[in-house]
Amino acid sequence: MREWALQDAKARLSEVVRLALEHEPQEITVRGEPAVVVLSREDYDHLTQPRESLVAFMRRSPLYGADDLEFTRDSSLTREIEL
Repeated sequence: MREWALQDAKARLSEVVRLALEHEPQEITVRGEPAVVVLSREDYDHLTQPRESLVAFMRRSPLYGADDLEFTRDSSLTREIEL
């Protein structure tokens, strides 16, 4: 990610935007401290799109609603370790 001082970013805004459109986020600093990131609309939309919930993901499972599943627990003894 390229870093720009605010005054440089203002003077070369077209270049900042062009680079952001090429999927290269551009960081702008104010007084040497990171302040904002400029990125393309496509990248922004990808980052902010709603994510599927865990419940919805589990409900899409081919095993959802199956009543004949059996999970067996391993009954072997634990092993001894030195602490």
